[in-house]
Amino acid sequence: MHRYMFSAAYLLSDTARLLRRAFDERVRQLDLTSTQARLLLILSRDEGQNQAFYAERLEVEPISLCRLLDRMVATGRIERRPDPADRRAWRVFLTADGHKIIKQVNTSSIGLEAELLLNLSDEQKVALVTALETIRDNLSHPKREVAASDV
Repeated sequence: MHRYMFSAAYLLSDTARLLRRAFDERVRQLDLTSTQARLLLILSRDEGQNQAFYAERLEVEPISLCRLLDRMVATGRIERRPDPADRRAWRVFLTADGHKIIKQVNTSSIGLEAELLLNLSDEQKVALVTALETIRDNLSHPKREVAASDV
């Protein structure tokens, strides 16, 4: 068995931890929490969905999302609008201020990605993305149980 097999999961986990910390530090400078920034990023791609949609995407309980949305409405970055199909539900939208801050979050994310990929060749970047996509697919759609002897 190769040495990399022992440490691949740990390295991915530790790298994700460091990436989250770097992202948190960058968005904190924009007066956002990482969860608020992630919500804004999701909204920039999928605006106008109901609150349950965003709770699922953020992997938080609906009540936690409700509190988060309350705070973000108070800052003027998002707004809730009644769902025309369901009187009990609300749809979530970016405000003009939300659109402005999302541009800053995107700029910060681009800088973070450049830092992340620093010192990697173009071939290494392609190989990394390909490997990460494969790993994500493996974990998203497990095909079969893999025995320890298979690795």
